[in-house]
Amino acid sequence: MIKKIGVIALALGLILAILSPGLVQAQGGLTVLNSSATAMFPYQLNFSLSASSDVNITDIRLCYTVDRAGFAQVISEGYVEFTPDTDVEVSWSLSMVYVGGLPPGSTVEYWWKVEDASGDRIETAPSSIQFNDVRYSWSSLTEGQVTIYWYQGDESFARELMTAAQQALVRLAEDTGAELERLVQLYIYANSDDLRGAMIYPQEWTGGVAYTRHGIMAIGISDANTTWGKRAIAHELTHLVIHQMTLNPYNQLPTWLDEGLAMHTEGELELGLASYLEMAVADDDLISVQSLCSPFSAYAEEAYLSYAQSYSLVEFLIDTYGQVKMLELLNVFREGSDYDAALESVYGFDMDGLDSLWRDYIAQQY
Repeated sequence: MIKKIGVIALALGLILAILSPGLVQAQGGLTVLNSSATAMFPYQLNFSLSASSDVNITDIRLCYTVDRAGFAQVISEGYVEFTPDTDVEVSWSLSMVYVGGLPPGSTVEYWWKVEDASGDRIETAPSSIQFNDVRYSWSSLTEGQVTIYWYQGDESFARELMTAAQQALVRLAEDTGAELERLVQLYIYANSDDLRGAMIYPQEWTGGVAYTRHGIMAIGISDANTTWGKRAIAHELTHLVIHQMTLNPYNQLPTWLDEGLAMHTEGELELGLASYLEMAVADDDLISVQSLCSPFSAYAEEAYLSYAQSYSLVEFLIDTYGQVKMLELLNVFREGSDYDAALESVYGFDMDGLDSLWRDYIAQQY
């Protein structure tokens, strides 16, 4: 299903704001006259309120929560500074500089708490605002649980990327048994510069990002780099699927498993990365599995080797023990198991054991 989303309609929806449905009044004279919110993507959300009472209004707070996967609803509260009066108009801004930014298409629910000098209190009904990137006129294409948004390129461009996404989901299910549990959104920016313009703290090399708790991906793909783009979609989509099915409050996946699964879904290991792995085997300079559990090095060559080894580790586990065992491993991690215990319960060896077995496996390949 393809939809055209006009930038004018989106802009009006955000600039004119979301207004509360009518007045809200306490038992006394305290009344909320109106409430609104506007988005200034990607920098901030602005909230406004007007209220009146027959005595001074003394306290106003904005409560908000971001719609994302978690284990409990996290409610944030912003205290509004103002001069007490019987009629007030106030505003409060959520700056993305302080929260690290939100992805396009994310939703924020908000409500106000107002109190006056007589002790009367009002809590408004929750309203929602979408943090949309209205700089572009987006079209959308939906298939199954995946929706792609794009603004440059024709319909065949989007369908080609959608086919790549669906094929990646099939490969991932065949290799691991993992499947999407919730809807996901994929925003295709026309290039990496446009993508980085949608982020608060982008790295200069950023080409794609997965907001795993939001179920949202954003990738910069032009007509000229669709081959790379399809691999990027498979990679980021795998992160979303794996995080959906393993999210727990106790532990995260080891980095080698998270990144290795994403790279394995892309397809064959790229020649450049394979060469780093081959040289490390020849020089006996492989990184231990224990070290690969942590975030990868900022040094390029070591990072390349980390990704290549992660791919190979996942390939070893899938080729040797099969899909059923990999699915079992992911389900054990979902229960919050630590790394050694998870491997022991599924495969009968810990990380040191995996390291030893994998080195024998990779030595036979190079």
